[in-house]
Amino acid sequence: MSTPVDTTKAGTASTAAGEIPVAPKPTSYSMIGPYVGIVLIILYCLAPFYWMIVSSLRRPADQFQTTLIPQPISFQNYIDVFNPANNFARALLNSIIVASSVTVLTLIIGTFAAYALARLDFPFKNVSLGIIIACSMFPGIAMVIPLFGLFTDIGWINTYQALIIPALSFGLPLAVWILTAFFRQMPAELEEAAMIDGCTQGQAFRKVIIPLAAPGVFTTAIIVFVAAWNEYIIALTMTNKAEYRTATVAVTFFTGTTGRDIPFGSIMAAGVILTVPLLIMVLIFQRRIVAGLTAGGVKS
Repeated sequence: MSTPVDTTKAGTASTAAGEIPVAPKPTSYSMIGPYVGIVLIILYCLAPFYWMIVSSLRRPADQFQTTLIPQPISFQNYIDVFNPANNFARALLNSIIVASSVTVLTLIIGTFAAYALARLDFPFKNVSLGIIIACSMFPGIAMVIPLFGLFTDIGWINTYQALIIPALSFGLPLAVWILTAFFRQMPAELEEAAMIDGCTQGQAFRKVIIPLAAPGVFTTAIIVFVAAWNEYIIALTMTNKAEYRTATVAVTFFTGTTGRDIPFGSIMAAGVILTVPLLIMVLIFQRRIVAGLTAGGVKS
């Protein structure tokens, strides 16, 4: 005759034997809070940009309206931005030249410097890296007067190099820091395997390391380009001719119909023109940017 089994004691025994009880599923109400927080943060970040777009689409006569949607919609401000008197088209070209030059030079110098710091062993290596990143912490305004005096003495005022070199000095430390962390997480066996296959040290770096480091290099390029594109203080100080001003500086010299009024709508339109390309670029390459920012901190 079989003995009945006490299910209560069996369940207790099975739990005591090491079985992990299943956690209760979260209710739908517990997920509302995080989503509400995310929505509020997004609205907080996008509200100024939305108002800038709305203001740029108002007619010049309606620039002080407070409606959330412009009535009627007008593109006159965008036409006024490219008025030859504002010289904004040339300023956009100057911004492209300066930001692109800074990005390319930063990647070339920063990649080699970061690779050396990641692979070579020499005294005070970490101290050197700390000094490099500390250089980027100097406020730009503190460097304006010394740089202005230096560039005046050597005749560099109203030149592209007066805009490129200061931006390079601020972007390069950040690039070296990011790329050094990225190269450190890449195993040295990659170069050794390439050299066994017949590559030189330089060929191993060019054909193996650089392609694998593409996410980190790409992320650095985006950060440096955005910083150089948005730079204002140095560009304002080192230029006093309209043909050398960058776009961020040219906006501050917009004039209204009388020369005394502030062209609020045109300034908002110029801000949209300066911001939208950066937003599109970041949205298109967001996966690469995230991969580059996280790869340096993950050991494979």
